[in-house]
Amino acid sequence: MKKQFIVAFMASLLIFGAVYGILANTVFKNDTVVAEDPEIIEDPNEDKEPAEEEKNDILFLLMGVDAQDIDESEGTRTDTMMLTSIDLDTGKINIMSIPRDTRTTVQGRQDKINAAHAYGGPVYAVKVVGDLLDIDLEYFVKVDYQIVQDVVNSIGGVTVEVPFNMKYRDPTAKPPLNINIQKGVQTLDGKNAHDFLRFRHNNDLTVGYADGDVGRTKAQQYFMKELVKQTMKPRNLLKLPMLIETYFDNVETNIPIGVMLKGALAANKIDVDLMETATLPGEGSYIGGISFYIHDGAATDEVVRTMFGNYLVE
Repeated sequence: MKKQFIVAFMASLLIFGAVYGILANTVFKNDTVVAEDPEIIEDPNEDKEPAEEEKNDILFLLMGVDAQDIDESEGTRTDTMMLTSIDLDTGKINIMSIPRDTRTTVQGRQDKINAAHAYGGPVYAVKVVGDLLDIDLEYFVKVDYQIVQDVVNSIGGVTVEVPFNMKYRDPTAKPPLNINIQKGVQTLDGKNAHDFLRFRHNNDLTVGYADGDVGRTKAQQYFMKELVKQTMKPRNLLKLPMLIETYFDNVETNIPIGVMLKGALAANKIDVDLMETATLPGEGSYIGGISFYIHDGAATDEVVRTMFGNYLVE
């Protein structure tokens, strides 16, 4: 029964986030950092029960890794980072995406923020994000792309409107990519949902999102909301216990059990229409021939204060 509560909670608060476990700005290749002595960070929250003075919301860093199994993700860069909060009283969800190329301090030098996980694992990635945004961030949830396929298949598919014909092949990807989704209203199974989220452009660059990753992010957010809406239907909620195995195989988190159980009680309050999404303010730039995303400090402070003000470092 305890496992079912865990799955119900994680499915309700991660269903919208798990989809990003297979997203990447380098969506069609693996991106691994080779470090002779990767920094080992002990998790200060391991085996830690919630503090007596609990908040009525939870803040965590959702990380997606491009791995077939969560156990195979060590030493890899994160494909996606999303700072996520859930108000346990109202069910209100706030999500801010952090572009993987965001330039910040990683191991004492300027690097892309997605390298943090490669060098120090999820706990170090949490520290780097917390330092960047000047927030008190403790928890993480790490997922791989398999959970997306399992969730979508378990509820019988997700219906979305595909903006254009999506076709792309890459036999060298792991697993190999063979995307072929027709334009229009489609009910996507797990495989096609995975492909919908990974698609950026076709092989000859003639078809794709006009505004690049911004357009793809909008499509991802649209899919995310549809997945939540369709998963939260009563008939689908009854299927969530079937996800126990995929949850434990494809999700890693340091959120304490007590917080999970409290969150499970708030699952029925989640209102997708109240979900607020944003992207770390900034713009792309080349530095030394390398593409970075340079965040706007003043605009970032405003967004963080508005969306995650309860967690600002005093």
